[in-house]
Amino acid sequence: MPKKEKILVAMSGGVDSSVAAALLVKKGYDVTGMFAVNYEDPHHPQPLLHKEGSCWLPDYQDALRVCAKLGIKLLRLNFVKEYKKLVLNYMYREYEAGRTPNSDVLCNKFIKFGVWLVKAKELGFNKIATGHYANVAHNTYHVTTHGPGAMCYVLRVAKDANKDQTYFLHQLTQSQLKHVLFPIGNYTKPQVRALAKKLKLPTAEKEESMGICFVGEVPMKEFLQKKIKPHPGKIIMSDGQEVGRHEGLAFYTIGERGLGINKNNKPLYVLDKNKKTNELIVGFEEDPLLYKKEIEVENLNWISGAPKFPFRCLVRLRHRQPLQKCTVCHCEEAKSRRSNLVQVKFNKSQRAVTPGQFAVFYLKGKCLGGGVIV
Repeated sequence: MPKKEKILVAMSGGVDSSVAAALLVKKGYDVTGMFAVNYEDPHHPQPLLHKEGSCWLPDYQDALRVCAKLGIKLLRLNFVKEYKKLVLNYMYREYEAGRTPNSDVLCNKFIKFGVWLVKAKELGFNKIATGHYANVAHNTYHVTTHGPGAMCYVLRVAKDANKDQTYFLHQLTQSQLKHVLFPIGNYTKPQVRALAKKLKLPTAEKEESMGICFVGEVPMKEFLQKKIKPHPGKIIMSDGQEVGRHEGLAFYTIGERGLGINKNNKPLYVLDKNKKTNELIVGFEEDPLLYKKEIEVENLNWISGAPKFPFRCLVRLRHRQPLQKCTVCHCEEAKSRRSNLVQVKFNKSQRAVTPGQFAVFYLKGKCLGGGVIV
């Protein structure tokens, strides 16, 4: 790639995006930093820190310090309306329906590589870069035997398997990957830390942030209760015995432990939700209801084109879960009920499969894509 391409680097104020920017500057690209304000809480406990909200201010200050160290400009852009419309509203709808969505996947699809990318192009940048642990490779394939070759972008796993973030990136398309750079994809986290220290970046020792994408480290139940009203109902065992009351199905996740209920001196886990009867079904960890041998997945995004069914591959049902062997197929029953829906059969039963989360497929180090668990 021409080294004078204009690159907009998304700066979160963390060490990963800081090193991503530093690597691009070192390679001679025309680099500009971008700090995006995506969420503002008017009820933040320290509202006087900044007139526009304080939850993002410390990270913004860190990003400013890094850009000053690198000698590049930092733009501050506001996407609060877009984030609310495309991510938060979807989250609330899914939780109210009894499902458990993944905000990071939605944020990457609609915000980071959606509206951010559109804005980057409007501002004249060739590509957008982030501090994700992932890689993009180029494959050439021929449309016809004698036709011209076409470039196909492939999402590949990061060098650091423990930090790999392709699970969160599996909804990206060819048109998005064409304009994306992941500068730290071939580095491990310790190597990134070491680089940050060597370059004397202000964020070298900064701890990683956790929690809801762009919202922060707030308990999910507490966050949801701001928008979703309680809808109490029965907590029942898988045999139908009532053992307590819940505050609303939206506030519980399949596989969750710590309901404050013990039976026979053993903890209980959320096994399922009955939306029709507003009942939360619980049981012991060994209860068969907690395990699935096969599932259905809808709204598939195949990054480099749909594979030929049926096929065997590896699947991940949650971030950092060890990859599981499976077979993916289009069954006749699924075809008759819904389009763009596949059946996934696991070699080994899977624990706490959660509707609303994503099943992501892999083969030989390549992320094929994925979809929403039904």
